[in-house]
Amino acid sequence: MGLYVETRVRTDMDTLWERTQDPAQHQRWDLRFSEIDHLPRPAGEPQRFRYAVRVLPFLTVSGTGVSAGESAGADGRRVSVLRFASPHPLSLLEEGSGYWRYVPTPDGVRFLTGYDYRPRWGRFGAVADRWVCRPLMGWATAWSFDRLRLWCEHGVSPARSLVHAVGESAARLIAVAGAFAALTASGVGGADGAASWALPAAVSLTLAGLLLLLPPLPRTPAARRCLRTPPGRPSGSAPDAPTATAPALLATLERP
Repeated sequence: MGLYVETRVRTDMDTLWERTQDPAQHQRWDLRFSEIDHLPRPAGEPQRFRYAVRVLPFLTVSGTGVSAGESAGADGRRVSVLRFASPHPLSLLEEGSGYWRYVPTPDGVRFLTGYDYRPRWGRFGAVADRWVCRPLMGWATAWSFDRLRLWCEHGVSPARSLVHAVGESAARLIAVAGAFAALTASGVGGADGAASWALPAAVSLTLAGLLLLLPPLPRTPAARRCLRTPPGRPSGSAPDAPTATAPALLATLERP
């Protein structure tokens, strides 16, 4: 099952193209990468690149890839495709491919991606990918797309939007912890053993659930603002095939 994420960005095509194609700008907003560097290439050849992801403070995994882009029609559409691979034994993502589509709209650009990859580590890797890595990758892609949107639409830098996200998450955690502490100190749950924790814990969990449902502030990135499945055609449930399928350009790329 491939991953799909879509957002609409109220900006001009050239700004969005630059902030997604220039590696120095790309790595600023994309949570999935710590470093992206273009490698030297002969004129007319696809662009090769190196990427790195800091999984833990003391662990960075790296890989290489190849990408290409083109204008896809008279209506101003553009596409960008890539293939990537990592030889690092601790990288769950062994190799994969994907695309970005840029579709002009009356008020901006419809920006979407589709990609898939093959995990390593055999059966364990397949299970870890299905239940942990793939949902996390989908969330990180959507969160990053909204972070990019805030940068293009409102001038909120990627660094500033990260501060907003961390600050808002911390405020919500403090609210839950404060509610639990206040209820426990007031003796609402009684004074006997586990019973004294039951009601404060239940109230705190309820509050935590409500805070999770509460929409983030307008200047805080949120994955929930992005589409995570291809939109259906007006008549029903069939996917929007022209944008939800990989461009033909992807087939021309060699494996990195």
